[in-house]
Amino acid sequence: MAVLVTGGAGYIGSHMVLALLDAGEAVVVVDDLSTGFRTAVPEAATLVEGDFGDQALMERTFAEHGVDAVAHFAARIVVPESVSDPLGYYLNNTAKARNLIESAVRAGIGQFIFSSTAAVYGETDSGQVTEDRPLKPVSPYGRSKLMVEWMLEDAGRAYELRSVVLRYFNVAGADPKGRAGQSTRDATHLIKVAVQTALGRRKQLEIFGQDYPTPDGTCLRDYIQVTDLAQAHMDALRYLRAGGASLTCNVGYARGYSVKEVVDVVRKVSGAAVPAVMSPRRAGDPAAIVASNDRIRAELGWVPQHDDLSEIVAQALDWERRLHNRDAG
Repeated sequence: MAVLVTGGAGYIGSHMVLALLDAGEAVVVVDDLSTGFRTAVPEAATLVEGDFGDQALMERTFAEHGVDAVAHFAARIVVPESVSDPLGYYLNNTAKARNLIESAVRAGIGQFIFSSTAAVYGETDSGQVTEDRPLKPVSPYGRSKLMVEWMLEDAGRAYELRSVVLRYFNVAGADPKGRAGQSTRDATHLIKVAVQTALGRRKQLEIFGQDYPTPDGTCLRDYIQVTDLAQAHMDALRYLRAGGASLTCNVGYARGYSVKEVVDVVRKVSGAAVPAVMSPRRAGDPAAIVASNDRIRAELGWVPQHDDLSEIVAQALDWERRLHNRDAG
């Protein structure tokens, strides 16, 4: 049997592929390579280049490779872009996910892990957010993900499909062994942009908004290291295979850092100045969002190993240097 990973050539999906292979699993990656990289898929995994919303392709892939579980990562993820192109986000993140879910049901696949987002919560205070909090997303990105959560909930009632929904907070860092990382040149992730600035790849970084109701006026976020996030998916897979019921969990460290605090850590770890300029708020950005992770620890037995912002930044710096050396080679 095999685990199918949509978006497995992308940042987070590629780390899940590594975790699965490290555990001896057979892995099939479906990715259209529009934002992912063929080089991110190890030779030990099977790459099917195509659209995860193509039902004929997916059902053929499920049958040919004996897929028994799906880990769905493929999505568009830039919040401001979702505000300017909402229909594009509803097509890719929601409509195509509906096709994928139906394809899985038709194929008799009963285990589905979904990459959701803390953006489903919308505006929160600076306290920890539990999974039972009312869901009020403020961006089309958050809404597009919440709709998939609803579809999985309804499909679970109607068919033999059990799912684990993982609501990510801000993903950062890279594989500690240097095998994978955030490779998109124009990525908008704060730590990615900050380390690129520290290494001279960008002239400066922008801090969007300094008038939020937070201690220093900048957005407050919970940063989750990408390998710890992949481990949460492995824990979810084990849980489903053991017969676990459908479940929704936050994945974060229950600690928030402001934008200014993150930039200060990048300056300290890199030893560089990291020039920053203040810019207006971006559309769709909530002021603060920090995870409660009690449920994932209790239900999935998740134990993070890389809960250290300095370590996360050091990994991101190391990966950015590797990318530069590879491109220069």
